[in-house]
Amino acid sequence: MEKVSVYVLTFNNERTIERCLTSLQWADELVIVDSYSTDRTVEICRRFTSRLSQRKWTNHQDQYQYAADKTANRWVMFVDADEEVPPELAREIREELKASNGQWDGYIAHRRTYYLGRWIKYGGWYPDYEIRLYDRNRGRWEGGLHAKVRLQGRVKTLKNRYYHYTYRDISDQIKTIDKYSQVAVDDMLQEGKGFNVVHMVLNPPFRFIKEYVFKRGFLDGIPGLIIAVSTFYYTFIKHAKAWERYRESQQKKYR
Repeated sequence: MEKVSVYVLTFNNERTIERCLTSLQWADELVIVDSYSTDRTVEICRRFTSRLSQRKWTNHQDQYQYAADKTANRWVMFVDADEEVPPELAREIREELKASNGQWDGYIAHRRTYYLGRWIKYGGWYPDYEIRLYDRNRGRWEGGLHAKVRLQGRVKTLKNRYYHYTYRDISDQIKTIDKYSQVAVDDMLQEGKGFNVVHMVLNPPFRFIKEYVFKRGFLDGIPGLIIAVSTFYYTFIKHAKAWERYRESQQKKYR
């Protein structure tokens, strides 16, 4: 039987971390890397594993890869601190690794998000999937804000979903948008993509129409509308911050 290591990143996740770790008791190894939480996160984590370490946050790619490198088994899976692996998915993982005979190097899993009192089934948050379980010798983390596992080899899709319990409330969501939009601007500048007024004007309404109309976000009721509006806001504020950085650079140039 192939052993599986699961790794989790945490920072001030006392609201969701216990549910997450309870759902991971099937794993052969549980590795947690905490970014110096100031709430009860570390206290809760220590009840589930001794493989807990703390590290200052660097960036998504580096932090995830650091955690992956601390695992001991060939097969690894990453789970975020606000997610849950239901028994059906855990059982499927065990059965799949037992029966695969080395045919696959990684597995895609689908995620379903719980937001403002309902499971989201349409719009920009669905479908939502990525490689979650993989041979650590064949995959590495790449990318910026939306870093993902890049895998060399064959990939199969798992049938069962895992669950995501996102923002505590809309205020929490706005704070996250502010933080992530800043990281997105840093990534844009690092990639040589500066401010573009056309993108600032066209991208936000395009994203709203795409998610709310064409991807039928309206079928998720008010939560679906809030998701589409928040995407509009995130896209706009990202470009606004890029403009702000551009303006600051121009002012320095002509001083």
